[in-house]
Amino acid sequence: MARGEQQRGGGERRDRRDRNKPEERAESDIVEKLVHINRVAATVKGGRRFSFAALMVVGDQKGRVGFGHGKAREVPEAIRKATEEAKKTMIRVPLREARTLHHDGHGRWGAGKIMMRAAPAGTGVIAGGPMRAILETLGVQDVVAKSVGSSNPYNMIRATIEALKVQASPRQVAAKRGKKVSDIIERRTDLAAADDTAEA
Repeated sequence: MARGEQQRGGGERRDRRDRNKPEERAESDIVEKLVHINRVAATVKGGRRFSFAALMVVGDQKGRVGFGHGKAREVPEAIRKATEEAKKTMIRVPLREARTLHHDGHGRWGAGKIMMRAAPAGTGVIAGGPMRAILETLGVQDVVAKSVGSSNPYNMIRATIEALKVQASPRQVAAKRGKKVSDIIERRTDLAAADDTAEA
């Protein structure tokens, strides 16, 4: 009797594993990048207690990205916590032609200041450190980015996310203004042509 119960229990466990498989496949397209890991110490009665803080960036390379911070006594556990938090805080960013930003952006968080510019095809991701990790996991292929403030990875990540939050596609701008997308795009091309003639 006990053996039959054990067999049934094993079958239930297998069923649960099978039910979980599609969820694992659904998350398999998410790219995870470890940006920074730091050893921190808390002074307690018996001395110092060391733990690790991890900063992770996750994205699907199709316009969604998020970051998370986790702390634990062991590095793998800190990374796991940071990854879970990053997946919960993912944001959607509209991309132009699925390769670059729609317009230039500026972001600031504390002393961290960054600027990003849309770039023509073939430029690549010209960015460094934490900014590069975010832009690559987001799915941007052509962009020029620069950090002009603090090099603290936490500030740089948050400043980059703030800059990405204000990105808007012509469709979103047209809907907000009550105009057609063609009107917005025509205006953008006219302004670009005027800039070219002014430079000439």
